[in-house]
Amino acid sequence: MRSPLRPDLAELPLETEGANGVGHLKMGLQRGAPRILRRHLVRALVRGVVLACVDLAALWVVRAVFRLLGERAALGPMLSGPVRSLYPAAAFEGWQFAAALLIALVVTGNYGSGDYRRDPVRLFFGCALAAALPLWVPLWEHGIALVAAQYAATTVAVWSTIVVFRLALEAFDARVVPRQPASTPTLFVGPAADCRDLGGRRAFAHRSEHAVVGFVDVATPPHPESLGHAAALPGIIHERRVETVILCGALHRDTLREVVDHAVTAGCHIFAVPPVFEVPGVNPSVVWKRGQPLVELAGQTLKAQQFVVKRVLDTLGAAFGLLLLSPLLALLAAAIKLDSKGAVVFTQRRAGIGGRPFRMWKFRTMRDGADGLKEVLAHLNHSGDPRLFKIMEDPRVTGVGGWLRRWSLDELPQLWNVLKGEMSLVGPRPFFESDLDYYEIHHFSRLGARPGITGLWQVSGRSGIVDFEEVVALDTRYIREWSLLLDLKILLLTIPAVLRRKGAA
Repeated sequence: MRSPLRPDLAELPLETEGANGVGHLKMGLQRGAPRILRRHLVRALVRGVVLACVDLAALWVVRAVFRLLGERAALGPMLSGPVRSLYPAAAFEGWQFAAALLIALVVTGNYGSGDYRRDPVRLFFGCALAAALPLWVPLWEHGIALVAAQYAATTVAVWSTIVVFRLALEAFDARVVPRQPASTPTLFVGPAADCRDLGGRRAFAHRSEHAVVGFVDVATPPHPESLGHAAALPGIIHERRVETVILCGALHRDTLREVVDHAVTAGCHIFAVPPVFEVPGVNPSVVWKRGQPLVELAGQTLKAQQFVVKRVLDTLGAAFGLLLLSPLLALLAAAIKLDSKGAVVFTQRRAGIGGRPFRMWKFRTMRDGADGLKEVLAHLNHSGDPRLFKIMEDPRVTGVGGWLRRWSLDELPQLWNVLKGEMSLVGPRPFFESDLDYYEIHHFSRLGARPGITGLWQVSGRSGIVDFEEVVALDTRYIREWSLLLDLKILLLTIPAVLRRKGAA
């Protein structure tokens, strides 16, 4: 059988002894490196060309919609006028904007590998840069107000269309495109337990970008399921045609150097999953200090500047919401009062940011004295976890209360909590103080932000999620990945979640 690398490598032995044999193996890897590098380059070029075509197709759709609504007035003259004002023909016509879009997306890293091409925030910055390039002359001719409106409208239109097209491309790629030979032959190197754990994760699942050929153990003797010991890595890379090496877990310094040396010699891509990145409750990031890379393990709490921005938006949103919804709030209060005895607004002591207690406001949905029956009805809790107390067909709920819960209208008074600074529009769900007694160490990370009226938990399944660990994971993920766009996304997803009444109780 001929060598899978090159004909002149077929004569090189895969297993030799002594310094001379090691030198021959290394030379064989060096000779095979150009082939692997070419494959990496081809993959990068194919990825770039496909993404560029999808982006240009999205721009073509935006241009076609503009012509249909603005120039041809497909939906009437009342709409065509504003469309022509916000989207002047020069914004989309010709090759100039297409070139500006591609350049901006390249500059902002939207044609990179991994999750970069899927990041809506990065795509937004690319589209914003592209939309800004043609506006320098109109800025001086028409003034800042009109140009700012055109700039915002153009950016949002192009960005939203590109995001939709790229999501469609990801779905097509995941379900239709054959993974071989598109997937990269990938080898894990490290302790057997770490390699096997990493192999079961989503990034290396079936039809992913990586075709895992197996793992190489660093222990002596190697694990029976491994492809061998790390000392035999050059031959394994050669034999299995490996193009990507992933370092798992903790490796001894000397072993690490040898593995990296062999992988670099062979032209392989190298990735590492160091143990510090697996510590729950922290957000690791690399910081360089005088040429020394350090991994900062920051707690999953919002930073000071994020708190300020979030607080300003929460205050404006809560004030506007209370003003706009005041007639509805008055009608709901009257309905509650007429339906059953008791106060209109019900308050409960909850744990806020850092575990500090506050009184959370809600419209009363249960009959008076319902809290006293909680222990009596504990056996009906379908979650099985006292921290997630949920009862299907709760007998304490009133007629109007059931309707309020179904549409989540009982949560509206919490806008007052947001205005007071005790809650946020979006954030982790506030639980009872008594639940803190049941918390494990990693659960406290969810207290790193103000609790929210809505959040990832609610839009991911609302009260239908009954696994507390899943709730904690969603809350800490929100804190770790917080951005203004994420808050906006959750707020928008809350509306269909409520309309579907998914998981409402």
